[in-house]
This record gives sequence, C-alpha cells and structure tokens, in this order.
Amino acid sequence: MINFQNVSKIYQSNSHETIALDDATFRILPKEFVSLVGKSGAGKSTIIKLLIAEEKPSKGKVTMGNYEVAKLKLKELPSLRRRVGVIFQDFRLLPNKTAAENVAFALEVAGRTQEEIEEYVPQAMEMVGLKDKMRNFPKELSGGEKQRVAIARSMINHPDVLIADEPTGNLDPINTWDIIKLLLKINELGTTIILATHNKDIVNFLDRRVISLENGRVIRDEQKGKYILV
Repeated sequence: MINFQNVSKIYQSNSHETIALDDATFRILPKEFVSLVGKSGAGKSTIIKLLIAEEKPSKGKVTMGNYEVAKLKLKELPSLRRRVGVIFQDFRLLPNKTAAENVAFALEVAGRTQEEIEEYVPQAMEMVGLKDKMRNFPKELSGGEKQRVAIARSMINHPDVLIADEPTGNLDPINTWDIIKLLLKINELGTTIILATHNKDIVNFLDRRVISLENGRVIRDEQKGKYILV
C-alpha cells in the first residue's frame, strides 16, 4: 500500500518559496488503477518524484508497504525502484540499443543472469505485442512501439506498482488507446497503476479512481471519478 500522510514539498529559491505539494493525504491500495489529474504545476510530477525517492518531502511522510521512502539508505533505493516501474512521455529509450537490449538493460542493472535475461526479455516483448521487433532500434519504431518497449522495460522486474507519467502525451489517438488498453491489461494481472495525465477522454473512459490536484492540493478524490477540472 502507498500512503501519503500530510505531505508537502516546498522549493526554496533565494527568498522565494514555491509550494509544489501542499498537505496531501491519500492512500493507494494494491491492484488499484488511479489517475492523477490537474494542470501543469498542479503537483502530479512531484508526487511521482516523492514515490521513487527523487525528492524528499519537506513535511509529512510517504510510505510504500513497510518502508518510509525518504528514510531509505542509498543502498536500499535500487530495491525500492525495482518494486516501482516508471514510463514517461518521452520514452527514454537508449538509441544505440535494440528494443530487446533496452528491455534487457533493466535486468542487467538488477544483477540478473544471462540465462534469466534470455528467458524474460522475449516474454516481456510478447506481452506488449512486439516480439517481432526485438532487433529493431528505437529510430526504426513508431511512437506507440517505443512506448510499448518502455512498458516492457518497466515491467521486466515484475514491479508491484507501475507509474505512467503522461504516457500518451506524444502519441496519436490510435496508439493512445492501445497503450491505455495495455495498462488495463497489466492492472488486471495484479499491478497497481498510477496514471498521471492531462487527457480528459482517457480519465472519463476509465471510470476508475481519480485524484484531482490544483496548486499542489488534493481537491477531489473519487472512486469512480471524472476529469472535471476547469
């Protein structure tokens, strides 16, 4: 379970103070599919950075399972990050590696054996429907295919949670819906999904839990929500 308890994140710049997250409290249960919605600067990215320990809260506590994220030692962070897969709008694939090598890289970093890599990579590529594109380089793939490779890479270590940060922002409508269907499939297999998005149509189609943010504050948290920010 993920728990944000009275969490604030404040950035100091000279004498200026910016509140990125303001006293946020919410829980995300295992196997939930939750959308984080709000305008740019609302606090979505800050929540993600706090979850993967890229930032520490100024106030409050972020926990995942039995771990308080901000108190993890440096040597414990890789273990946390293996439990949390992340995909981004810009894919973040390594251009000089093939699709399969991009996925394998996550296993190499985790210290997996060559035998495990040879077994798991084709399985992951098949899950995202790209087993026939394993030897293609990113420049040879469409935007939708690149995002599928990114999803395979994020899922290769079987994380408990998959965070999707504007994953369809650079995609056309057809590829957008293909990615959303894939996220739903992953969720049905038992992975918690946290989707940060501006896309009203996606949120309303999902008809799942929605946490709405505005100026760093949680202004709405509904189990079957709609994107109704103005």
